[in-house]
Amino acid sequence: MNAPAIKILVVDDEQPIRKLLRAGLATQGYVIIDAPNGRTALEEMANSAPDLVVLDLGLPDIPGQELLKRWRAEGSSVPIVILSSRTDEAGIVEALDLGADDYVTKPFGVNELIARIRVALRHRLQQQGEKPVFQTGALSVDLVRRIVRVDGAEVKLSPKEYDILRTLVQFAGKVLTHNFLMKQVWGEVQDVQYLRVYVRQLRQKIEPDPEQPRYIRTETGVGYRLSEAD
Repeated sequence: MNAPAIKILVVDDEQPIRKLLRAGLATQGYVIIDAPNGRTALEEMANSAPDLVVLDLGLPDIPGQELLKRWRAEGSSVPIVILSSRTDEAGIVEALDLGADDYVTKPFGVNELIARIRVALRHRLQQQGEKPVFQTGALSVDLVRRIVRVDGAEVKLSPKEYDILRTLVQFAGKVLTHNFLMKQVWGEVQDVQYLRVYVRQLRQKIEPDPEQPRYIRTETGVGYRLSEAD
């Protein structure tokens, strides 16, 4: 028996974008449900039980952040990928801190969005079965023995450097905001420059070229993303 098709709820007030996504995502075998506003999105979320939501922040009736906050408060863990204008960094950060899984900025390529959707779906499936050894490229992190290796050679990290890397590994492929990382590592929000210093030190130890990082990638104005496992 074939697995049921994955249902994606597309929430965007621009009809051309909904049409574009319906056509593009359908080619991947996804079933598309669309909503032009927040009210319809709430109805579809309750009635259609989508497997993933693509959510525009700038809706005409209910802000995307408010929808996200409501769904997470209700206990929904459905992956949510944000669509946003490139200038709306504050809105993106707020949405990620509220529990969004990823974001794509407008204008966007459908192939990029499809890739982010796959990551979000895969990450949600893997969350309950975290592997003891994480591997991406030449970087490996043994989460049980707390050993980090690059090209097979052990790399010594400070406790805070390891805690940052450990958090990035836990959410590999997902963008983590500065505030989220600081709360996970320090228990409270620090000066973001403090985090940047540690990430810079970490890159010096694990990256082939720290100036052009392969593993820990900067999401400008938002946070960091670790490359997915191989």
